[in-house]
Amino acid sequence: MRFLHTADWQLGMGRRFLDRERQGQFDAARRDVLGTLGRLAVSEGCEAIVVGGDVFETNTESARTVRQALEKLRGVPVPVFLLPGNHDPLNAASIWDSERFREACPENVTVLRDETPVAVRPGFEVVGAPWRSKRPTSDLLGDLLTGLEPAPAGVLRVAVGHGAVDAVAPQADPVAAIRLAAVQAALNAGKAHYVALGDRHSTTEVAPRVWYSGAPEPTDFDEVDAGNVLVVELDEADPARPPEVRRHRVGSWRFEQVAVELNGAADVADLRARLMAMPDKDRTILNFALRGTLSVADKGALDALREQVADLFAGHRDSASRSDLAVSPADGDFDGLGLTGFAALALADLRELATGGDEDAAHRASDALGLLVRLSGRAS
Repeated sequence: MRFLHTADWQLGMGRRFLDRERQGQFDAARRDVLGTLGRLAVSEGCEAIVVGGDVFETNTESARTVRQALEKLRGVPVPVFLLPGNHDPLNAASIWDSERFREACPENVTVLRDETPVAVRPGFEVVGAPWRSKRPTSDLLGDLLTGLEPAPAGVLRVAVGHGAVDAVAPQADPVAAIRLAAVQAALNAGKAHYVALGDRHSTTEVAPRVWYSGAPEPTDFDEVDAGNVLVVELDEADPARPPEVRRHRVGSWRFEQVAVELNGAADVADLRARLMAMPDKDRTILNFALRGTLSVADKGALDALREQVADLFAGHRDSASRSDLAVSPADGDFDGLGLTGFAALALADLRELATGGDEDAAHRASDALGLLVRLSGRAS
């Protein structure tokens, strides 16, 4: 028996470093991947898709976001089971009870609203631990598994949960953290045969029968292995046999860390070559961590490169905590500018500020000098 395990779609998610056009492309990719999941489920012979929480970014997503997502799921030819997570809990303001969701929800989509097992077909059932608030006061998955009876003979059961597992995230809220020991005890007792988790966006094997699928499209720079879904196969003839779990890459976007030391023209040229060689620039978001010391001319070349990056790549930002790039004016930076009068006096003042003790003033003066050198180069 096979099924597809996914989670953390977070439809409607916004990224502040994307402009309006790129945000629209990002939204479309997150929506289009749902169709990819359906095609993969068919090609892999999956009987169902289980989603381990955070289907929507918030409970206030627009009717358009909801309708477009559910229209994609309508075309999926297998049952789809959605678990409310911390982003879209089953509370008084729940999106799951909204008119926009109820009207658009197709027959093949089931929301796991309570702890009652749901039959996919005879011999295969799914049970979930939905979030009912953003701050649960207990281990929701543990509560579910504690209250379950062992699965009937001949029935394979998949438990769906959401949240941080203590063995993987020891810093998690100790009140609501999923206790791995309790999960393993329930698996050993036959209460479930696989635990499909959401919340962690990187694909992670917690234990042989306990997995985070990760997000099908990456969402941030600290994710180690996002952009996957899992095809899980359980042995109906031997339920005690560990499942076969296979990663499938479905994500089309990338979040790339660019941490480099820049101390001269050659380093800037190397950075240019590295960035220009990257594939799928229009679906790649960069996080710059630039350190070192550049002349004004080399800083101008870097600024010109960053202008190209803004046009070619989906988005970029600078890491405030990991960036430390200084500019040190050199005599050669200003050779041949031919400045006279007021312009020459302004140049002298800026050079003095750029090497002074006021860090903020030095940064502003260095930026002004770099702009001056670039504009003078264009004018020539």
